[in-house]
Amino acid sequence: MNAKAKSILCIEDETEMIDLMRLILGRRGYEVRGAASGIEGLKMIRAEKPDLILLDLMMPEMDGWEVYQQLKAEEKTKSIPVIVVTAKAQSIDRVLGLHIAKVDDYIAKPFSPQELLNSVEKVLKVG
Repeated sequence: MNAKAKSILCIEDETEMIDLMRLILGRRGYEVRGAASGIEGLKMIRAEKPDLILLDLMMPEMDGWEVYQQLKAEEKTKSIPVIVVTAKAQSIDRVLGLHIAKVDDYIAKPFSPQELLNSVEKVLKVG
């Protein structure tokens, strides 16, 4: 697997969730960094251009959809794949995310480690 070089940015206001994703994905060789807000996440995206973004929707200050819109509006960052990871698990949210906003994948909390790995590997086309 060529996963060691892949960098993932997790934008999530719950630091415990960032730690959990870092633990799960770090075991597979991914480099996972965390941003505790949408504003911090956008700064890190512009500075580091990660291979993949895990994006929470419900955050204070700037929600995940606003982060997503800004990301997709910039030429330099619009091609970075995004997986939405959210507690907004109603089917309407999934339809909005996958079919209207065109995010690359959508994971509802709570999720299993295997579900997270499957989604990340599918989007990064690993394995």
